Amino acid sequence: MLQAKPNLKIYVVGHTDNVGSFEHNIKLSKDRADSVVKELVSKYSINASRLQAFGVGPTSPAASNQTEEGREKNRRVELVSQ
Repeated sequence: MLQAKPNLKIYVVGHTDNVGSFEHNIKLSKDRADSVVKELVSKYSINASRLQAFGVGPTSPAASNQTEEGREKNRRVELVSQ
């Protein structure tokens, strides 16, 4: 998608489950997003200026954090159009 649309800019948003401290999860989610940005730039030659990494920790769960299956779904990275 990014190679096919060279003018598309995206937010790379990292998420976590709610296990651990809020501060730790914010850092972990930002590190996760940074990792994806690095991979897109180095492996797929996407211009870094088109990507902006953010970490939102456990603030936007996709599933319940009450089960391991739900927590697994919450540990993710999403690409969002700017």
